[in-house]
Amino acid sequence: MKIQLSAGRLVAFREHLRSEEKSDATVEKYLRDAGRFLDFAGDTPVTKELAVAYKKHLEEAGFALRSVNSMLTSLNRFLAFLGAVHCRVRTLKTQRRIYASEERTLTKAEYLRLLDAARGKKQLFLVLQTICATGIRVSELRYFTREALTHGEITVNCKGKTRTILIPGDLRKKLVGYAAERRITRGPVFVTRSGNPLDRSNLWHQMKKLCAAARVNPQKVFPHNLRKLFARTFYQMERDIAKLADILGHGSIETTRIYIMSTGVEHRRRMERLGLLC
Repeated sequence: MKIQLSAGRLVAFREHLRSEEKSDATVEKYLRDAGRFLDFAGDTPVTKELAVAYKKHLEEAGFALRSVNSMLTSLNRFLAFLGAVHCRVRTLKTQRRIYASEERTLTKAEYLRLLDAARGKKQLFLVLQTICATGIRVSELRYFTREALTHGEITVNCKGKTRTILIPGDLRKKLVGYAAERRITRGPVFVTRSGNPLDRSNLWHQMKKLCAAARVNPQKVFPHNLRKLFARTFYQMERDIAKLADILGHGSIETTRIYIMSTGVEHRRRMERLGLLC
C-alpha cells in the first residue's frame, strides 16, 4: 500500500506525540524535522528508496553529523507513525565525542558576567540563577510557585517522570523576597507582563540582549547552557554521575555524559600533564 504524504499527516503526527505526553519542545522538534522530509518528498509516495535518498540529501547539505542523526531519528519516528516501519533508515555511525566544542560551552566566568549585565533586570537576574543553581529545564520554571517556595522544594512532572528538586537556601530567600516585591501570593513566580508563565522564547530573547554588555559570544548564550553549566559544576564537585542524572531527570546516564564533557582546551591540558613527551 502506497503512503502519500500531506499536511494532514503532520497534524495527526502532532496529536499522536501529544497523546504520548511528549514535551512541547520535543513535539516542535519532531514536527520541524518531519516537515523538512515532507518538503523533500513533495508528491512522491513514501518508500525505502525515498528515505535513503533523503538521508543522502542531509549528508550532502552540510549539516553536522550529530544534526543529521537527530533528524533521521525524527524521520524514523514519523515513518513508524505512518505505518512504514520498513522504510526506516540507519543513523550515521560516529565515535562518541570525548570533549565539547569550546565555541558552544559557557564557562562559569562568562555566566557571572551575564549575571552582572542582568542586575538591572530583577526577574531575568533571578531566572538565570534559578536555572543554573538547580539544573532545571526552562519548561520547569513554572513549577517554581509561591507555594513551593514555602516548602523549599519543587515537584516537577516532565516526560512522564516526577522528581523533587531542593531549592538552595540562599536562592529561596531571594525568590521569596522577589515574590513579596511583586505581590505574588500564589502560582508561578516567573511570569510575563500578561501573567503567563515565562517560556523558552521569552528567556532566549532576553539572554541574547545581555551578550554585548557581558562580552560573551552569543552562540554560547541560551537557556539550556545554564543547565549544562550546573551539570559540569556539580560533577566536578561530587563525581557522582548517577546522582546527577537523577537530579537532571535524565532517563539515561549516556545523556548525562554529554552534559559533563570538558572542552577541547581542557582535554588537551590533561593530555599534556601525562608527561609522556621528552
